[in-house]
Amino acid sequence: MLEAVPEQLREPTVFAIPFFVLMLALELFAAARLENEHDDGRPVPGAYEKRDARASILMGLVSIATSAVGKFLALFVYAALFAYVAPWQLPIGAWYTWVIGFVAVDFLFYWEHRIAHRVRLVWATHQAHHSSEYFNFATALRQKWNPSMSLIMWLPLPALGVPPAVVFASYSFNLIYQFWVHTEHIGTMWRPVEFVMNTPSHHRVHHGSDAEYLDRNYAGTLIVWDRMFGSFQPEVHRPTYGLTKPVETYNIWRLQTHEYAAVIRDVRSASSLRARLGYVFGSPGWAPKDQPESDERVPLG
Repeated sequence: MLEAVPEQLREPTVFAIPFFVLMLALELFAAARLENEHDDGRPVPGAYEKRDARASILMGLVSIATSAVGKFLALFVYAALFAYVAPWQLPIGAWYTWVIGFVAVDFLFYWEHRIAHRVRLVWATHQAHHSSEYFNFATALRQKWNPSMSLIMWLPLPALGVPPAVVFASYSFNLIYQFWVHTEHIGTMWRPVEFVMNTPSHHRVHHGSDAEYLDRNYAGTLIVWDRMFGSFQPEVHRPTYGLTKPVETYNIWRLQTHEYAAVIRDVRSASSLRARLGYVFGSPGWAPKDQPESDERVPLG
């Protein structure tokens, strides 16, 4: 099945690495012409911090490897669903198969992303992407190492006849698109583009930890899902980036795992089954009624 797809399309994210490097270099050049911080210590738009950027790039490299392992394991399940469960099989060489696959993956990405911000166990896999207090192309590479929720969300697609190779390639193209929206060097775009597509302005909102920006703009490629399902928020001021409760480390292992450790601590300290389940499957910051709710809310991302 995979032989029917050009080799580069089997993992477009890897194929796009030279593009990522070029865009990083251009933005770094622009950022180098700016001071790194305002007088009050806040990072200026588009700034880079060396330790922060290094952590983001390293997390991205590890993510490529863990994602490849996850996709390899999922391929066997997807192939079985496609071969034995799907009521029909869309032809991999047809243009409409790729359109259906891309739109379907983007739709499921929206819901997977929304779940990641509302279910703490899934948030634990995703929060590292929001941990930077800078918003630049390096931040786009600060990806999760656990792709399990994405792989679960895609299960309906091969079961409905979308070839697994199309599913994997569409998700990679989705991630490649999202790279360029992680910048402060692009303001708002032509209004029809802003209405339909995810843009830097929309995604800056998503990474904001400000109260009005929390849990908004989950889109991957098409912002229309947020408009349809009530999660859209326009950018009205420059966001404050990062987690509402900063991790304050550049250690990539801790950045990826600290929320899992917090979940385990809370579950161990819980006095009831309801509390244990709430700490795992409730929203980030959930606490029993007899305890104050944590301020660790999710900054969209």
